[in-house]
Amino acid sequence: MIVRNARLREREGLWEMHVEGGRIVSLQAQSEQQAASSKPGERAFDAAGGEEPIDAQGALLLPPWVDAHVHLDTALTAGQPRYNQSGTLWEGISIWAERKQQMTEADVLARARRALAQEISYGTLLVRSHVDVCDPQLTALRALLRLREEIAPLMTLQIVAFPQEGIFCYEHGDAYLEEALRLGADVVGGIPHYEWTREDGVAQVRRIFDLAEKYDRRIDLHCDETDDPNSRYTEVVAKEAYARGMGSRVTISHTTAMHSYDNAYALRLIENLHKAGVSLVTNPLANLNLQGRADTYPKRRGLTRVKELWQAGVNMAVGHDDIRDPWNPLGVGNMLQPAFALVYAAQMGGAQELEAVLDMITQNSAQALGLSEAYGLVPGRPADFLLVEASDVRDLLSQVTPALHVFRGGKLIAQRRVEVALQVEALQNDG
Repeated sequence: MIVRNARLREREGLWEMHVEGGRIVSLQAQSEQQAASSKPGERAFDAAGGEEPIDAQGALLLPPWVDAHVHLDTALTAGQPRYNQSGTLWEGISIWAERKQQMTEADVLARARRALAQEISYGTLLVRSHVDVCDPQLTALRALLRLREEIAPLMTLQIVAFPQEGIFCYEHGDAYLEEALRLGADVVGGIPHYEWTREDGVAQVRRIFDLAEKYDRRIDLHCDETDDPNSRYTEVVAKEAYARGMGSRVTISHTTAMHSYDNAYALRLIENLHKAGVSLVTNPLANLNLQGRADTYPKRRGLTRVKELWQAGVNMAVGHDDIRDPWNPLGVGNMLQPAFALVYAAQMGGAQELEAVLDMITQNSAQALGLSEAYGLVPGRPADFLLVEASDVRDLLSQVTPALHVFRGGKLIAQRRVEVALQVEALQNDG
């Protein structure tokens, strides 16, 4: 396969990419003569990978989107058994505790397949999904383990064993979490701020690190997802990661309490997070919906300190968190939606900041998932890429542009045809 006349981020001119055996062979700038000699309408695709050269016609050539944090087991359950009237995290957890009593493997599989089909159609090919393991049967986990193998030809799916209702305040929660790892979950999850006491939350963090070392797994904790400035488990995770030399294998998700910390404490925490080498995930859509619910005015935005963390060199990633479930009533699986929201919520509209936001749904998220060495438009790496009809990052984020063509291993797996017809009636001039 040869892709011609493509634009690249932050590079001038048009580029050509050669693919062979499902991997990128070369990526090189085209001369003006080469670009001029391209035949209009040369773009030709087929599911086998394409035998004719592909004319990108100036579309952006990009690596696929990465969804660093989503809950596929809860996806597409909004309104079941009822809607979240308070809009709080805690009511959402209560509603889900009821809904999962009627859950079956077939139910989870059907909804997760639909959600991932949407993600793929918009250009996401790497996903990390948390799955609730506070369940004696581990129903959702078993369903997603099956789906992970089923969908492997189309995307990479990581599964986080997530104790939604705690491991010490939920009966046998610790045992269910460990069993999930034995069954094959890729990542150890946690939620220390859900435990009843500070001491139990700290104990949960340490238990999670012990399990990660025992089973050789990565870590991804929901941490300090609250407006409470006294919720301070992120510091405990950073300390454990640093002390055990595990920073590159640790991701901390949400950390919305950081929005409510005083500046002196927050700045020291950010410095320690950078020192520990951990990644952080922000979930703008869900947390803009959930946080600040107890506020009158002014209302807190309730995200973590994305800009300050990015400026300090902390690896920042972005996730959907929820797609039409008890915590987020909307969503279609397009990673440009949370990226667009983040530009405004974190006030990252400058030129460099827009580029940084796009990094957060591409290379930064791949790093958080531990997949960066097999990701990106680099010779020798898998030919997983998108063609998106946009001139640059500002254009891309402005339009929240769906990928026109999605490739996995050099093969076309999804495409979107956009046809717009405009009809304008001529205005009659009296003169």
